[in-house]
Amino acid sequence: MSVGRSALSVGRLLVDFTEFAIPEFDLEKTLNSGQVFHWEKIGNGFAGTIGDRAVYVEQRDESLRALMEGGAPATPRARRASGLASHELAPPVMESVSYYFALDHPLQEICASFPDDPIMNAARDFCRGLRIIRQPKWECLATFICSSMKQVAHIRQISLALRNRFGDQRKVGSRVVHTFPSPQRIARASENELRECKLGYRAKTLRATARLVSSDECDLESWSALPDGNLRKNLCELPGVGVKIANCVMLFAYARLRAFPIDVWIERVLRQRYFPRRKKMTAQQLREFSETYFGEHGGYAQQYLFHHARIALGKPGVGRDSSTALRFGRNDKGRMRGWKGESVTAAGAQVVSPAGLR
Repeated sequence: MSVGRSALSVGRLLVDFTEFAIPEFDLEKTLNSGQVFHWEKIGNGFAGTIGDRAVYVEQRDESLRALMEGGAPATPRARRASGLASHELAPPVMESVSYYFALDHPLQEICASFPDDPIMNAARDFCRGLRIIRQPKWECLATFICSSMKQVAHIRQISLALRNRFGDQRKVGSRVVHTFPSPQRIARASENELRECKLGYRAKTLRATARLVSSDECDLESWSALPDGNLRKNLCELPGVGVKIANCVMLFAYARLRAFPIDVWIERVLRQRYFPRRKKMTAQQLREFSETYFGEHGGYAQQYLFHHARIALGKPGVGRDSSTALRFGRNDKGRMRGWKGESVTAAGAQVVSPAGLR
């Protein structure tokens, strides 16, 4: 890690930044892939928050430059804030940013574990460097409760409205940002106040869940020790949370990398690309296939498929039927082959169904 000075695009103020090497990372793809919604493009980088700290980050090739409000740009032995905040021990910028962006995930190994099929290969190549962010648990849960039946642009509007109205103001360089409001603050708000942030019917469920979390009836942090099944069950018992939102929270806040959220985009990919000739394919069957086929890093596979479908396949002129037929097997190395004996295919090829699914 090296430390220097740079005139960041958040303003003309010269500030100390932390710079460190980041192989296999694409900052812009990661922040724009529909897993987090509040970061704003500022010049060559992005401004946002990590927890309750304002942060500015920018990427230059395989180096990441970061400035954190109150953060220490130097090594762990010299972490005092030096005028940026108080004179108490400041948070180490490199460790905080690296943890948030999951720079410790073995991305090359994860991508190598993906199924070897044209659909997944195209998504992997398109999304190189995209990582699954480790989001604060309440922030992630609340944001995805607000995401129900909303497009990414609308979720971003809601997130920013909640932050601007109920969050705390922070500053990084010359840029003002706002933290995500605590469950206590959301619980104190009226339903009408929340509706003014474009939540609609989601205001009621967000407020109800905030009350549960703020009253310690559910301890989101302690749930980290639960196995996947119990964690999903607990999340689904919260107001406004179904299986899809629970899987999003498991993946983006609890780092359960096998969790495979199925939203409109992913359902479309599965039905059109993997089961194009199947007229009847239930949501449960899609979940069973996804959990089996995409393996232990299914969450990464899902995010790559989602981002590729939304950005690349959603553009005019991009072919939707260029894949070729192939047979799939379970993606956990050394485990069973095939999915209930089925030969699934890419778009345009015949599907041979197993007994009981015809």
